[in-house]
Amino acid sequence: MKPIITSRRGLLRSSGAVFAWSALPRFARASSRDPRLIVVILRGALDGLSTVAPVGDPDYAALHGTLALSIAGDKPALPLDGFFALHPAMPVFKRLFDARQALAIHAVATCYRERSHFDGQDVLESGQPAPGRTDSGWLNRALTALPTGERASGRVVAGALGVGPTTPLVLRGPAPVFGWSPQTLPPATDDLAARLLDLYAQRDPALAHALADGLNIEKIAARQGMTGEAAKPRGGADSAQGMRQAAQGAARLMAADDGPRVAALAFDGWDTHASEGGAGGRLAQLLGGLDGAFEELEKGLGDAWRSTAIVVVTEFGRTARINGTAGTDHGTATVALLAGGAVAGGRVIADWPGLAPARLYQNRDLAPTTDLRAALGGLLAEHLGLSRTILATAVFPQSEAIRPMKGLIAG
Repeated sequence: MKPIITSRRGLLRSSGAVFAWSALPRFARASSRDPRLIVVILRGALDGLSTVAPVGDPDYAALHGTLALSIAGDKPALPLDGFFALHPAMPVFKRLFDARQALAIHAVATCYRERSHFDGQDVLESGQPAPGRTDSGWLNRALTALPTGERASGRVVAGALGVGPTTPLVLRGPAPVFGWSPQTLPPATDDLAARLLDLYAQRDPALAHALADGLNIEKIAARQGMTGEAAKPRGGADSAQGMRQAAQGAARLMAADDGPRVAALAFDGWDTHASEGGAGGRLAQLLGGLDGAFEELEKGLGDAWRSTAIVVVTEFGRTARINGTAGTDHGTATVALLAGGAVAGGRVIADWPGLAPARLYQNRDLAPTTDLRAALGGLLAEHLGLSRTILATAVFPQSEAIRPMKGLIAG
């Protein structure tokens, strides 16, 4: 016997969805271009110097100690160019890089310069110049600013998807978010759903509309084979298996003709204070899970992969020097990763500051030389058609001086 759902939130969770309540327009297709955008948040602060390693910097090996990567040895790093090399746990990203479908942006940071995870994540996901200024995210505000109809020039967004038990801040706001996560409760029966839809249509039209959208997402999920055993949680949400499953769910939903076109995923556990590991160890396991997520997205999106851009970001980097527990402390600059068939890849973009002691930020961190908002703004401008004015006022307030990066999207 299936359990009786006793709350609205419980019903929405049973159908695999958590929503915002206002209506998002479905943008008319003006051409064959049908872009997808996926934002992946790594919470805990990614060690950029161990993800995309500056092996050509003469100060890198001594500074990063036992965590430093090398293109020689038992677990060699994967060369990207003559200066940077990729962590060996990321062969999928390396393959995409070689196919010019992935790139890295190094020495990048938000405008936040303290080292609190909570505040750093707030700035990263809200897009505000300081923490605590809003409860909406930059990606949600970008959705509300998208052009419609012929003005969209084929840049189409049909809803947005939050993957996981809660919607990431980056995707919260007035535009609705359709949620999906591996099911921990059985789905509502068709009869129960129909009765509740009728009830809420009379008493709470906004909830009825959200519930209808959620049930539609469940129908898409069923068509894409995301029910039964395939929808049961595998491993922890932030394990390698969990990252793969979250990416697989997002990909299958976004591949559908009537599925969402924008999504956000958040993975916790990237704080590597202790026992970080170099080419092997804890960070290698995390990066292997992220690499598996790239693989699932590429495979699950199918033909839609060629119009997809994925961006991976974190709240700040980690110290250039290792600490006394074989890990790294909270830092400043780090690396952002882009992948997808729409990305103009095959390069590492970096205004490299160097790792000589005098070049470190506050004598401890990789110095930031690129504002993350420039990269994100360039992506939103080229991929979804947002203007520089909208980016500087609505999406990333008070960023008029930040010039959106160009050339991130292919042709």
